Amino acid sequence: MPDKQHAHQLIDQLAPGHLAAVVQLLEMLTDPVAASLANAPVEEESASPEEAAALNAAHASIRRGEGIPHEEILREFGLAPRS
Repeated sequence: MPDKQHAHQLIDQLAPGHLAAVVQLLEMLTDPVAASLANAPVEEESASPEEAAALNAAHASIRRGEGIPHEEILREFGLAPRS
């Protein structure tokens, strides 16, 4: 049996929830942009000594349970908290 015909038979047997997942997979497989992104090489870029130090400091701060309050982040971006 040809693959396409077999695929159609299997799709006909799927439950609605599974069918939606298969449709999403098929859309991704046939999308040239998604295929290009999936096949793109991973670019590794070294961090400068300053960037590495800043990342280490941030990780240490997180491990200590410190952080930036949500309201401060919102202010930094000129946003107001939701009421």
